[in-house]
Amino acid sequence: MRGTRRSPDTSSALAQPAVEASSWTPTLDLHLEHIMGDTIFGRIVRDEIDADVVYRDELVTAFRDIHPQAPTHVLIVPNEPIPTVVDVEPSHESALGRMFTVARRIAEQEGIAEDGFRLIVNTRRHAGQEVFHLHMHLLGGRPLGPMLSR
Repeated sequence: MRGTRRSPDTSSALAQPAVEASSWTPTLDLHLEHIMGDTIFGRIVRDEIDADVVYRDELVTAFRDIHPQAPTHVLIVPNEPIPTVVDVEPSHESALGRMFTVARRIAEQEGIAEDGFRLIVNTRRHAGQEVFHLHMHLLGGRPLGPMLSR
């Protein structure tokens, strides 16, 4: 499934302004969107908008980030919409475990497993979560430096 690409989509979902992490305040409408999975990631999982999908199965979908921060930057999401890590339940364990095994598989396919890679999950405002559909960033392909700047 590597490299599944459709023509670019200029729909309103991609044109939505980014939410500044420090100013985000949830509203009922945003909360309902997240519950229903109607985020940009939910639409990618449902194959409603363009994405460079590198992996898909019944539990997770992985696709290349449209603003890569490293030579390899892939997002891995559960197919079931889970807004944040705080919303994780025991019933999500199989999808969350699959996210890690898929990360390993993609790192091997991308040729970055031996040198190393970073997995990041941001949760809520202070971490800078921008899309409220739990997702894991897989980054690699160059030295990534310290985790946080001082």
